[in-house]
Amino acid sequence: MPSRRAFLAGLLATSAPRLSWADAGNPAYLAAAREPSGVHALFGLSAEGQDIFRIPLPDRGHAAAAHPTAPEAVAFARRPGRFALVIDCLTGRELQRLHAPQGRHFYGHGAFLAGGDILATSENAIDTGQGVIGLWARGEGYARIGEFASGGIGPHEIRALPGDVLAVANGGIRTHPDHGRDTLNLATMRPNLSYLSASGAVLEQVDLPAELWPNSIRHLACAPGGQLAFAMQWQGAPEEGVPLLGLHRRGETPVLAEAGLAEQRAMQGYAGSVAFSGNGRQIGITSPPGGRLHVFDAEGRFLASHRRADICGLAAEASGLLATDGLGGVMQTAAGRLAPLASAMRAWDNHLVRIG
Repeated sequence: MPSRRAFLAGLLATSAPRLSWADAGNPAYLAAAREPSGVHALFGLSAEGQDIFRIPLPDRGHAAAAHPTAPEAVAFARRPGRFALVIDCLTGRELQRLHAPQGRHFYGHGAFLAGGDILATSENAIDTGQGVIGLWARGEGYARIGEFASGGIGPHEIRALPGDVLAVANGGIRTHPDHGRDTLNLATMRPNLSYLSASGAVLEQVDLPAELWPNSIRHLACAPGGQLAFAMQWQGAPEEGVPLLGLHRRGETPVLAEAGLAEQRAMQGYAGSVAFSGNGRQIGITSPPGGRLHVFDAEGRFLASHRRADICGLAAEASGLLATDGLGGVMQTAAGRLAPLASAMRAWDNHLVRIG
């Protein structure tokens, strides 16, 4: 029988109005940035890239996880960060500050499962180097309720798929806070893309060919039809021009997509973000050091290259892609070009998160 306290909590939850993202101004995107003063903040942006809200952060952010229905976001510190902030995007109030357990650090990404009731976080078990997925219960004040293996080393971005399947980009890079962001296992790297159940069972794993093991799988995007895209970061010489985009459907062999050699080299071995267009027909990857946005079709055929200094953040836009750069610009792909939408005095961080 439930306790009186639990009964009253349930009664209050059912009687209180349920807030939505519309109550917070209906933002379409979340992005972190550094302002000229050096202050870091999380911004809610409209579909046209205009500011809707601004919430200060204690340090540099990496990515945010948007709750599927409530105006709530979890902003993660940049790797190897040990905190994540749960933010009420309606009031700007910090609801909780999550700290990685002893012997762990966050990898800068998270995803909501079970309709938003559970937050999953990508983490490093520092002593062993093994990847961990942490689980936090939103209804219990984001209490830590469990964890399971990520299926590899260095899990970076994680994505919730239909059926509470979790896609994990296991980058293969072992790091340790005492060594900053240095790669400690370059000779033995073996990245993979793992599909896990909500209980941690490995449903499927995708490995790269042996010659591409130094190609760290870092970021993920998913299309409505079930296709997954993964962006990679090459740990060898940038001029080698290896593929930086992979496309995968469950049960099939991955497709490694690449442009011509000159354009591939121009990416400098680094894909910082990946996204499907709003209609799912195109996929883009960005390279801040290369100043490039490469666009491919859903079969992996190269379509276009757009040049923009320090471009990185990327997300779906109605029929194309929306991007941000380190110079405060927001732009969209339209009519075969990269068209400016908005500009502000700030340096956008690496990721642009679409809400919903």
